[in-house]
Amino acid sequence: MSRTIPEDAHIEVARSAARLFLQKGVADTTGDEIAEAAGISKRTLWRYFRTKESCVEPLFALASQRLAARFRDWPTENSLEQFLQVAYDMSKIDAQEKIDTGLLIHLIARLDEEPALLGPWHMSSRNTEETMAEVISKRLDLSPKDFDVMLCAATVAAAMRIVDENVSRGAVKYGQVPTVAETNDRLAQAIRRASTLPFCDPVTPRPR
Repeated sequence: MSRTIPEDAHIEVARSAARLFLQKGVADTTGDEIAEAAGISKRTLWRYFRTKESCVEPLFALASQRLAARFRDWPTENSLEQFLQVAYDMSKIDAQEKIDTGLLIHLIARLDEEPALLGPWHMSSRNTEETMAEVISKRLDLSPKDFDVMLCAATVAAAMRIVDENVSRGAVKYGQVPTVAETNDRLAQAIRRASTLPFCDPVTPRPR
């Protein structure tokens, strides 16, 4: 009988796969090595993951979930800049999230050399788009399925992806490590430039 992976074990597999991909490259990493590093059987690994590249999907998904949780707590009376300053206060982010973020930064920085990682990354970007549709619709009292909301969410998510890729590539390949404030400022500027709807400034909820 194959072993069942507990929910929280999926992320441990993803972390193990990420570390191996960064050490050896995707092509030179085997599923057997990922299973061994994660402490599970090969049979169990292949029961829950389609390919070795898909093993990192839970790590990208967790980052998307964390982003969604933060953006859903964006107070209507705060601007985008005020929100980012509070949401990404590094003193309030736990050690494991910082480790996970470091792994993701290095994976994203290697997308050009490791195109096999584009699938998980683009899936994460799609999740960001869905999150932003929820956020925009809530702030503007519109439906998340409204065309203008979906269009705005798509352009904003693309801008956020480009910022992530540029910051990650610059940090890993060129030693350009911005401060949290600088990253937040770059992200805020990109979101504002990409926005096709006025959701970045404080909004007044409509009376019910």
